[in-house]
Amino acid sequence: MIPMLMMMKVMAASGQEDAAGLEDLATEKEAEESHRQDSVNLLTFILLLTLTILTIWLFKHRRVRFLHETGLAMIYGLLVGVILRYGNPATSHHNRSPPSCSLAKGPARSSLLLNISGKFFEYTLKGEIDSRDIHNVEQNDMLRKVTFDPEVFFNILLPPIIFHAGYSLKKKHFFRNLGSILTYAFLGTAVSCFVIGNLMYGVVKLMQVVGQLSDKFYYTDCLFFGAIISATDPVTVLAIFNELHADGDLYALLFGESVMNDAVAIVLSSSIMAYQPRGANTHMFDASAFFKSVGVFLGIFSGSFMMGAATGVVTALVTKFTKLHCFPLLETGLFFLMSWSTFLLAEACGFTGVVSVLFCGITQAHYTYNNLSVESTKRTKQLFEVLHFLAENFIFSYMGLALFTFQNHIFSPIFITGAFVAIFLGRALNIYPLSFLLNLGRRHKIKGNFQHMMMFAGLRGAMAFALAIRDTATYARQMIFTTTLLIVFFTVWVFGGGTTPMLSWLHIRVGVDPDQDPQPSADTFQVLQGDAPRAEGQSKTKQESAWLFRMWYTFDHNYLKPILTHSGPPLASTLPGYCGPLASCLTSPRAYENQEQLRDPDRSDGDLSFTFGDAAIATNGLSGDCCGGTTGWNSNGKRGGSTSEEALERELDSREQELLSRGTRLVFPIEDPI
Repeated sequence: MIPMLMMMKVMAASGQEDAAGLEDLATEKEAEESHRQDSVNLLTFILLLTLTILTIWLFKHRRVRFLHETGLAMIYGLLVGVILRYGNPATSHHNRSPPSCSLAKGPARSSLLLNISGKFFEYTLKGEIDSRDIHNVEQNDMLRKVTFDPEVFFNILLPPIIFHAGYSLKKKHFFRNLGSILTYAFLGTAVSCFVIGNLMYGVVKLMQVVGQLSDKFYYTDCLFFGAIISATDPVTVLAIFNELHADGDLYALLFGESVMNDAVAIVLSSSIMAYQPRGANTHMFDASAFFKSVGVFLGIFSGSFMMGAATGVVTALVTKFTKLHCFPLLETGLFFLMSWSTFLLAEACGFTGVVSVLFCGITQAHYTYNNLSVESTKRTKQLFEVLHFLAENFIFSYMGLALFTFQNHIFSPIFITGAFVAIFLGRALNIYPLSFLLNLGRRHKIKGNFQHMMMFAGLRGAMAFALAIRDTATYARQMIFTTTLLIVFFTVWVFGGGTTPMLSWLHIRVGVDPDQDPQPSADTFQVLQGDAPRAEGQSKTKQESAWLFRMWYTFDHNYLKPILTHSGPPLASTLPGYCGPLASCLTSPRAYENQEQLRDPDRSDGDLSFTFGDAAIATNGLSGDCCGGTTGWNSNGKRGGSTSEEALERELDSREQELLSRGTRLVFPIEDPI
């Protein structure tokens, strides 16, 4: 008996080992299959981007402008989404009904621990499955893998897009219209948010009356929708403007508003989510909660701004006081990591990474760029340009894919129709009243055709989509995501495709040299041959520029530029005499070599009169004596020399520098400066 018992134990142990081995083998096989599926998903997006690039080349070769690259990416994403959704058979091995259990009070757990025969297993919550798809678990799992984690958009795809917007900013036109841009971005976005939010709340009440609302939809949800849908992204319009060389000030107004209101929209949406009234009803208006949300908005925005600017300043100091320029690869790597870490640092500290990385890009372009080597300047510009292009087209491809692969869409015709009407009215109440108020204080008015173009160019894009997909847990957020997706499709395809005809219909100037300011005389024409001097009257006075910019420019040129870069006047000529040792310590030796380069390229060429230290710069572009020397200017009033910041402007505007037609510059009508 004893040998038989021992043999039975050995057989039982062997059976358990075989079962454990089979279980491990099944687990390894499942992991290998999951890895293969992930590779196929990534390969799908790479092929989408490849196909988009080839089609873009074909469109540029054929000069097709009715459809932008982002619209193409969305179409290809839609086609792949249809194939993934309806091309795979809905087979499943889960034919038995799942066990039932009651849900305890409180939120659902993200993980579940089970004790099965002494072994503990952890199961992760993947999400709710519709009762109609309960036997299609494998297909649902495949579609779920194609649906990316929303954090991927925020931490990987958004930073290069936003940083490139700040790094490639055309500062001359941007700062010349700074007051108007800030008004549209801050006040205009707030107006649009509350107009859309209140109109949509009326739509929600209408849906409740007619029985089309099957779950809760609060007023704060409507305001949240108004905030995220107020983020404009006229990438299609701006690309056509750039290609056709449309008016520089109109481009600056649209580009500046889109960049700044993205930052405002994300902070505004965070403030709305932080709105928590006291008492039982947490969705009624409460004055203390409202002012708390306003404080959250100001705190998050200012904190994010300071964090981004501080990172740019630190990078500028490191590149100035070290010899990293001797190793361009290390210099480029440090620049890239410092710029990207700004976004993650702000998010980790509870601020908004979008605002931080935007102002980090502006600071890097204004200061750090001057300290980089020639190789690093080219590398950083091209690196972020490529990352921006790929990330943006990836997001638009994913938008098309998500229309069919996202499993919790809620299509409500009433809500969608009301949303289109609301965003139209919100945009109109943003542009036209604010333009009227701005024109009261502007010497050069924002013309009516400019206002109509800004109204037309209010496209929605990557930022609205990323904010909507970040939270799709509730019924209201799922309806908001579906509606946002449809609005992005419509505006990119219809408004983006109609940009070129709209420019012609509104008689907006194209073929404009970005470095040439229009003369104040109206209804006159001028033909410029070669480098012939401009006619008299082109100069603007100092009072025509924004007073805020003039004050900032003076402080920046005299103190910040010499401290953070190798350019600008030596600090010994701007700081008091008792700060001599500190000035000698902070001033770069190259600043003394470049002392004659006193005029900052951010200003329009030959248009302002300033006095810095002992140097007087006249409005015609000629400078007086400075320490016994003079600067070199050509007959056009432009500098003979070139700073690194001018090189940046030339590189960023390389396609816009000069338009030649058989050796003669094109003839343009000279109108009042905007």
